[in-house]
Amino acid sequence: MSRPALHMEAGRPDPRQFRNVIGSFATGIAIVTTSVDGEHYGMTVNSLTSVSLDPCMLLVCPRRGSTTGDAIQKRGEFAVNILADTQRDLSSRFVNAVAARFNDLDLEFSGGGMPLLPGSVAHLCCRVAAVHPAGDHDIVLGEVLACSDREGRPLVFHKGAFGAFRVED
Repeated sequence: MSRPALHMEAGRPDPRQFRNVIGSFATGIAIVTTSVDGEHYGMTVNSLTSVSLDPCMLLVCPRRGSTTGDAIQKRGEFAVNILADTQRDLSSRFVNAVAARFNDLDLEFSGGGMPLLPGSVAHLCCRVAAVHPAGDHDIVLGEVLACSDREGRPLVFHKGAFGAFRVED
C-alpha cells in the first residue's frame, strides 16, 4: 500500500515557511563562547554538526555580523557548551541582550582560556579552520582541540518548544 506524498508547493519557500518546516528536525541546544581581550562573547545555537573524525571537526553557523561570530573570527578559537535539560534558562539568556549574557555566571575556563558553562553535558574547544559565507550566516569549521562530556540529559528543541531526551529500553 502506498502512502500519499507530502504536499509540496512549487517555487521557493518564504523564510517563515522554511523556519517552520526545518523546526520539524529536533536538535540539541548549545552555547558557543569565546573571549577576546578579556571580554566574553556567547550565542545560543542549534546549528551544530559533526563534520569529520580525522581530524575531528565540527561546524557552527553564526549570523553574519553578529558580535559573537565576529569575535570567534577575531580570536580564531571558540568553545561549544552542549546544554543539559536543566539549562533552559541559559539558552534564552544567550539570545537576549549581549551585555547581560555573562552576568552572575560562575564560569570555568579551558586550558586555552575559553569560557565554559558549568553543568553542560559536554564541552568542545575548537580552532577556526575555515569560514564560508552562506546566505545571511557564516559556516565556521572548527578543528576540535579538546573535548569532554559527563552524565546528563541534553536540552532538546523541536517545533519551537524545549524538551529533554529520554532513553528507551
